[in-house]
Amino acid sequence: MAVAIEEARRAMEDGEVPVGAVVVLDEKVIARAHNLREGLRDPSAHAEVLALREAARKLDRWRLTGTTLYVTLEPCAMCAGGLILARISRLVFGASDSKAGACGSVFDVVRDTRLNHRVEVASGVLGGASQNLLKEFFDSRRTRTEAVEN
Repeated sequence: MAVAIEEARRAMEDGEVPVGAVVVLDEKVIARAHNLREGLRDPSAHAEVLALREAARKLDRWRLTGTTLYVTLEPCAMCAGGLILARISRLVFGASDSKAGACGSVFDVVRDTRLNHRVEVASGVLGGASQNLLKEFFDSRRTRTEAVEN
């Protein structure tokens, strides 16, 4: 999770919402990414999606069975769907997302028994550090907006 937090910090430096993701196989990091929606002008450029794409390229397969995704923020519905489609075995996330989380908060896509794959989930891992990055980012945005309005 520490590597995912490093990625989240890189996102923040790039002016992106600070979310970082890492795919691990056999205790080795095989892919890492951070949000790039603003930089790529791509609504699907979430950290999770970018990390899944890199992992699939490196492993030369779309089935990522046996891997764990570490991400600083609970995945949204799009990303949770990607985890199912990629057959990720385990998800570890930091901060919960009470507005858009699809891994237990608003929805629970990754453990829905109607789907053909379910993901083991561990939540709250370094959640405080992940939440602090998000708070710092959005507080700085509000401060800049208030300065411009005044």
